[in-house]
This record gives sequence, C-alpha cells and structure tokens, in this order.
Amino acid sequence: MNRTIVSSEKDGILTLTLHRPEVFNSFNQSMGRAFQEALDDASQRVSVRCVVIRGEGKAFCAGQDLKEVTSEASPGFKVIVEETYNRSIRRICSMEKPVIAAVNGVAAGAGANIALACDFVVAKESAKFIQAFANIGLIPDSGGTYWLPRLVGMARAKELTMLGAPLTASEAHQMGLIHRSVAEDQWEDEVHTLAMRLAQMPTKGLGWTKRALHESMGNTLQEQLSLELDLQFQAAETNDYAEGVQAFLDKRRPKFTGT
Repeated sequence: MNRTIVSSEKDGILTLTLHRPEVFNSFNQSMGRAFQEALDDASQRVSVRCVVIRGEGKAFCAGQDLKEVTSEASPGFKVIVEETYNRSIRRICSMEKPVIAAVNGVAAGAGANIALACDFVVAKESAKFIQAFANIGLIPDSGGTYWLPRLVGMARAKELTMLGAPLTASEAHQMGLIHRSVAEDQWEDEVHTLAMRLAQMPTKGLGWTKRALHESMGNTLQEQLSLELDLQFQAAETNDYAEGVQAFLDKRRPKFTGT
C-alpha cells in the first residue's frame, strides 16, 4: 500500500498529508501518482466539502526528490514535470471545492508552487517559501511563473524567482502571496477553523466561484459575463440557494448541505 499520501476525512474536511518526512516530503513519481489519485477521489466524493493539504514532520514539501532525477532510471525532466507536477496542479485548480494549503514548514521549489495553486494558504510564522530553482540552474515550474506575477506583480516575481531568497510566512502574507501567517501555537486551530467554515458553506457555489475566477484570467469581459450567467443559472438551481434565501427571510443562519 502506498503511504506517501495519508488521507483522512472528518466533518466534510478531507486532509491529505504528504508523507515522506525523511526527505522533507519531496515528491517522486510514486508519490505524485498517489497524490493525484487522492485529489481525484476528493473531487468526486460528495461528502468532501473542503480539502486540506499538509506535510508530515518539519516541512510542507521540498519539491522534487533530486535522487530520482539524477538516478540512472530517471524518466527525465519532461516526464517528471508533466506527470508528477502539471497533472497535480491541474487537479487542484480544476477541483470545484475549496483547497487549503496548511504550510507547517519549508515549502520549496515545486512544493511552494503546489501551495500557491491552492485557494488558501495558511502558514506557520516559522514557515518559509523558496523559489529554489535558480539555485540549481532551473526555471520555476508547477505553475510558479503563472501565479507569482498575478499574485505579487512582475517585479516581485522576478525577485523571488531569479534571486531565490527565502521568504518568511509573514513577508509572504504582507505582499499578498498567502492568506495568513499564524503563530505556531495557533496554527492548527486556524487551519481547522477555516476548513470548518468552508465545509459548512454552499460547496457548489464556492466551486463555481473558483472556476469563474480562474477562467477570468484568460477571458474577455464578454466571455466572462457569459460564464457568470451560465454559472449563476446553475447556482440558482441548487438546494443551498433555496436554503440561503429561506434562511434570510426567516432571519436565521442557513444550514447548507453542499447540494
């Protein structure tokens, strides 16, 4: 049984733990496949209304396991980037459910960019984000060159990727790169509170909001207005919309079911 990804579900929250602590949760192909299977399962499982990705041990994820790249049996960069990382990023971004990256320690290279692909990043104050690619002569992958300019602007993106200096969680929060930087003794509670809040919200509506925001990056205004119209029509057909309106009229808190 592949235990490089440990999955647990409670109260509508599916937690996926990257579990290779001996190598700071760096990815190899086997772990990449297990991660993608877990993401696919999370996307399809009706009971799951929020996904939390976290790392076991001291690190969130150190990116690629360089021993795999340099071994004689290595499939090569093209295969590794596409099959281990690109597929994972696509699954996170296309999942019509909220995804939280709970960053407990170093998030480096592809590990940093997996976190940035999530909808919310909640990091311990002691965590660091490192675009480590330039330090070994590579370019950022796993969506790094896509997300960074959009999140922090081109000048900051060049600074982070070309100089490769570590970024503290506090600095990342201040520049708008992540959702929140949290004191170590409050981090677990902060992650859980956010996950519970999202898991109790109208899941379909959140998923369609996520889709609309992502597609807006490549759409014209007219295309975006048409997309909003289509998605709003679908949202208006959900049980959660009916519950939300009724709760408003009744002056009570809504009880959303994610349907």
